[in-house]
Amino acid sequence: MKKIRSKLLLALTCSSCLLFSAMLPAQPSNDTLSISGPFEFTNLDPSQSGYIYTRMQIVETLVDVEADGTLKAGLATAWEISDDLLEWRFQLREQVLFHDGQLMDAASVANSLTRALEKHGPLSNAPIESIQTDADQVVIRLQQPYNLLPAVLANYANVILSPAAYLADGSVEQLLGTGPYQLSSFQPPHKLGVSRFDQYWGGKAAISHAEYLTGHRGESRVLQARSGQADIAFTLDPASLNMLNREQHVAVHSDLIPRTILLKINSGHPFLEPVEARQALSLALDRSGIARAVLRVPGSEANQLVPSSLGDWYLDDLPATTQDQQLALELLASLAWTPGPDGVLTRNDERFALTLITYADRPELTVVATAIQAQLAEIGIEVNVSITNSSAIPAGHQDGSLEMALIARNYGFIADPLGVMIADFGSEQGGDWGAMNWANAYVPTAIEQLKTETSAEIYRQTAQSIARQIAEELPLIPIAFYTQQTAVNQRVQNFRFDPFERSYFLSEMELSSK
Repeated sequence: MKKIRSKLLLALTCSSCLLFSAMLPAQPSNDTLSISGPFEFTNLDPSQSGYIYTRMQIVETLVDVEADGTLKAGLATAWEISDDLLEWRFQLREQVLFHDGQLMDAASVANSLTRALEKHGPLSNAPIESIQTDADQVVIRLQQPYNLLPAVLANYANVILSPAAYLADGSVEQLLGTGPYQLSSFQPPHKLGVSRFDQYWGGKAAISHAEYLTGHRGESRVLQARSGQADIAFTLDPASLNMLNREQHVAVHSDLIPRTILLKINSGHPFLEPVEARQALSLALDRSGIARAVLRVPGSEANQLVPSSLGDWYLDDLPATTQDQQLALELLASLAWTPGPDGVLTRNDERFALTLITYADRPELTVVATAIQAQLAEIGIEVNVSITNSSAIPAGHQDGSLEMALIARNYGFIADPLGVMIADFGSEQGGDWGAMNWANAYVPTAIEQLKTETSAEIYRQTAQSIARQIAEELPLIPIAFYTQQTAVNQRVQNFRFDPFERSYFLSEMELSSK
């Protein structure tokens, strides 16, 4: 029976790969760059799917981000803040055309930001009193100081669109941006095409066409890279790297990004509410083994939420994490957990059994989840792993049903990590992708103070104290710092990776003939 099931699973997997393969042309044409990635897009609204549209360089923001996280000019060439810290003025770039031929001006920028303010997203969390215009400047007036504003304006949800892009109710009817590429075909949730916009303010791109195809299965993207049907394949399964490294026509790029694989914990669950229980789970994990054998990136094991590149939030003096099953068992014994007949811990006739959910959009998560399941079983914790859609995690947070989830959290979602910290720890209930039912009053209060802190030294001290509380009490258990694995065909020239995942830099690349 096992052999029959294995053959059936293999057949289904191969069928999935072939279906994905059939969605692309047999080989990309000489003037078309073909990209495959794991993420779907559902509609034209940047507040929901803007991460694809900025990466494909259809749309742009007022503020851009350097590879090291430094903010730089985008559609705004400069900005200044008033002495009372309540008024921000953004000087706009001149002679910028939307894809419908209209000239970008202060009124169109203010219109886009007002539309974004009305929708769910990071701008709606900012204390904005008004968005107005003054000649060729956009003026944002705040209710209280908020030094995160330029970083928030760099987020994909706050791109600038032509007034003609919107219907009367604010919904987006056409994706009319300012980028070097314009939308040419749109087949949600899996496929879109772009063509070069020759009137782009920053100069004409070399590649005339590009297409993006969503492929959920990592093996599907590997197949595309190996066959040459995809020029660039993002977010690859680490297990496939040795195979791809043997392909002469493919180069594999490994790039560290400000993203961390984390175990999200329901700290209000009766099994997980004591900090000793969360510490025991952390001590039971062999992160070095996961980094080396599962992720194939030795040294990527994480002892805290963010990597060293996000300096203010990184604790230099935090010791490396080590697996200590004996100490984990002692902590659990102090909470009255004892081994049952089958080795699973029990207390008051309850088994220490939990469900861990994760998602396949990032293929490494499923194999890491399996490793965590096995390692926790060694100390008597029974874990049921459920592979589902990523949307199940915020849904489980909201309805209280989530017990544990394995996630890959992007701390570069907003260029300043404070933006994500606000979302994840800014209330005592926590956030959809952050803490859950964690009883800690200091952290949300301190985060609130950072919104208006102007002293760099006090900002750093407060960020460090927040990071230390999180590291000690473990509402999220860090597993590994993230390395993005990308396969690039040899015909692609000038590829570079954006660690903040805002752009694919299509306009910088060139295609050589095959």
